[in-house]
Order: sequence, then C-alpha cells, then structure tokens
Amino acid sequence: MKRVIPYSHQLLKETIQPGDVVVDATMGNGHDTLLLSELVGESGFVYAFDIQEKALTATKQRLEVHQQPPRELILDSHAHVENYLKPEHNRHIKAAIFNLGYLPGSDKTIITTPDSTITAVKTLIDHLTFDGLVILVVYHGHPGGDIERDALTAYLSQLDQKSFDVLRYGFINQKNHPPFILAVKKKSRN
Repeated sequence: MKRVIPYSHQLLKETIQPGDVVVDATMGNGHDTLLLSELVGESGFVYAFDIQEKALTATKQRLEVHQQPPRELILDSHAHVENYLKPEHNRHIKAAIFNLGYLPGSDKTIITTPDSTITAVKTLIDHLTFDGLVILVVYHGHPGGDIERDALTAYLSQLDQKSFDVLRYGFINQKNHPPFILAVKKKSRN
C-alpha cells in the first residue's frame, strides 16, 4: 500500500499527458510543481500558487536546478485561480493538486483555510476537462486543520455522483492525525 504522497503522485502520472494544463494550488517547497512540470513537458502549462514569498523562491530554485522551463508561479491565494487562467485554458485543466495545512519548515500559523480552499476547488472542478482530476492531500493535525478537513469532506460528499467520482484514501490505524487524500475526478460525457 502506498503512502499518501506517492499515491497522489501515481494518480497524477496516470492522468497527465505532455501538453496538458495543470495547477499546483499550494506550491510549498516546489515538489509537486516540479512533478507537474516534468509530466506536462515543454508543451504543457503549469500554474502554481502560494501566499508566501519563501514558497515561490524555493519552487523557482527547484525548477531551475532540474532544468525545467519557466512556469507561472503566482504569489496569491489559490482562491483567486480564476483571475489568472488564460482564456484558452478555460475548461482545459487536466489536473490540480493541493497539500493543505502549512508550509513545511515555516510559520505554522499561516495555514490553508476552508473558505479559500473550497473556493479554489469549486473553480478548478468547473475548469476541469472530462477525466480531469483534483487531488487534495489533507493534513489536519494542526490547529484549524480539523475545521478545513470537515468542511472539505462535507462539500465534496455532496457532489453529484453522475458527474464526479470522489475518493478518500488514507490509513486509519496511524497515530497523530495521519494525512489522507481526497480526489475528485470529472466523469466523461456518455
């Protein structure tokens, strides 16, 4: 059984093709941005969001070290994704990933919040291609994490099963609030 991060990456690898448009909604230290960049290749497009300059700097450096092309690194909340989408990318996002909580190695009081995350998720699933995917790695052991976890679970649980598959993946016998994945896949037209 895969841990949550390797499993989230497996889902991305199964979904994304060269040339796709993808979003890292919480760029953090740039690990997911790098993976997305490698998966979409030279012809693809990556949007990456974070509210901390430290995250943007770390991600830019990681991409440069791995000789990736310039990507759209945005110092803003993922809640504002709609403001940054190029017109040709409307309804053409293939995948997006969130790592919720706080930036590792940084101020633990700067956290993702239910309102901004749900706003971003709503926008992204609206802009997904058919068979597109939104992945949320939910870290909920910090103050406020339980509130975001519960709000997201409630929101995603009510998505129409005719239009979306929603998966919850995680270990239930681990201590200290183990992270888990919520994944939303937009179903193909039949």
